[in-house]
Amino acid sequence: MISPRLLRRRIRSIQSTAKITKAMEMIATARMRRAQEQALAGRPYAEKISRVIADLAAQPQDNGAIHPLLERREVKKIAILHITTDRGLCGGLNANMNRMVATFILEQTVPVVLITVGRKGRDFMLRHARNLRAEFTGIGDRPTLMDTLPISRVVIDDYTTGYVDLVYLAYSRFTSTMVQRPTLEPLLPVEPAVFPKTESLEYIYEPAPHFVLGQLLPRFVQIEVYHAILEAIASEQSARMVAMRNATENANELIEDLIITLNKARQEMITKELLDITGGAEALAK
Repeated sequence: MISPRLLRRRIRSIQSTAKITKAMEMIATARMRRAQEQALAGRPYAEKISRVIADLAAQPQDNGAIHPLLERREVKKIAILHITTDRGLCGGLNANMNRMVATFILEQTVPVVLITVGRKGRDFMLRHARNLRAEFTGIGDRPTLMDTLPISRVVIDDYTTGYVDLVYLAYSRFTSTMVQRPTLEPLLPVEPAVFPKTESLEYIYEPAPHFVLGQLLPRFVQIEVYHAILEAIASEQSARMVAMRNATENANELIEDLIITLNKARQEMITKELLDITGGAEALAK
């Protein structure tokens, strides 16, 4: 029989844990709302600039030159911008991301370098002896575009200098509070839009398409990276809120089970004491 004292001590310990997980759930809920608003507000702009860039890239260039970020080369090295969280306690979010990226790396026949954002992805890749080109941590819960510009600069420089020939963006796309989808999509080179011969382009650019394209392409990469980080933050806070809620519910269920066990243990002790008293009284009577 388990000692009632040990059971009470364990109940108090689990009650303290439940209070902590409840507080973390409330904090994650507040942060989740802000992160969701940022991620959802940025989607229309990211989608529209992608459309404009694709249209510009599809237009014939007057001078025949191809912008370095549009240039397609033989793939000899691949870079992956791997975005995870700095902190844990968010369910299987980071594990799913790391598993997806690791599976993709194993499928490649050319070298792969990693640019990691977040400690969880960095630590996982270092444990598995992967080639890290750069690492970024401490982005925070409410980053600005200026905070993410160094990340975009590494991506742009590596591609324009020919260090890598293909760049992928790996992040958790926020779908809903309960669903966050690991996403791996190509970032560079930018793919031009494909139009039917009968369809005319809907934009007129001044001073010239190639000039506008040269100004917008770096901006496009910066926006894509920034928006992916916002999506990852919204996914992180949503996953953490759900994980902490589940942890609180599990703790409360465990407390209920321990209370039942404690009552049974107390009942057994009382029954045993009554039997001892009854037996002693009969012995004295004889």
